[in-house]
Amino acid sequence: MPKFLVQVNYVGDGVKGLLKDGGTRRRSVADKVIKSLGGTMEAFYFAFGEADAFVIADMPDNASMAALGLTLGATGAVATRTTVLITPKEVDAAAKKKPVYTAPGKK
Repeated sequence: MPKFLVQVNYVGDGVKGLLKDGGTRRRSVADKVIKSLGGTMEAFYFAFGEADAFVIADMPDNASMAALGLTLGATGAVATRTTVLITPKEVDAAAKKKPVYTAPGKK
């Protein structure tokens, strides 16, 4: 299953909801929505800095991850940024591929 890192920022009413519900409840909600799409949540952490929370999830496919992002964004309570994660083994496989490419301005 593809693995994703989701950076979450609570905005507007999302911040108010976080204050009201607490962090444990938000983690539970995240786990539930991920499971509803056939995925599993590996980790959920709140943080200081550019993102309010980080979630690592395994999802069945890109469409499921896109559905999650669209659903969260449509609420207006959170903004997300998603990164596809790859394993070291996948990097090894990529390094063995030999694409044919010419850089701009080169012959």
